[in-house]
Amino acid sequence: QVQLVESGGGLVQPGGSLRLSCAVSGSIFSVYAMGWYRQAPGKERELVARSTSSGRTDFADSVKGRFTISRDNAKNTVYLQMNSLKPEDTAVYYCNAVLVVTTTLVYYWGQGTQVTVSS
Repeated sequence: QVQLVESGGGLVQPGGSLRLSCAVSGSIFSVYAMGWYRQAPGKERELVARSTSSGRTDFADSVKGRFTISRDNAKNTVYLQMNSLKPEDTAVYYCNAVLVVTTTLVYYWGQGTQVTVSS
């Protein structure tokens, strides 16, 4: 059983910062990637940032230069530092972990944390 526990969402004013955390626990043999997706009302879920175990990072164009992603592999925890937040960053943010199970990649999701950017 694999669990993802997120924390750090909330309400922030435009231009402010938030840091999201996600801890992965359970039967983990190998982590392929960890990252964050978000879903705004009426929109599809989209990738925000992802970090693979090979060191590659990917960011949505809309957050480049404002968001950073980091990992503590010893704790199986991934962080998303969000700076210069904009109202359009308002969404439910979901932590994602891609684990290697035998020869298959399996996707796991957190329960989501609300981020609201508003004055």
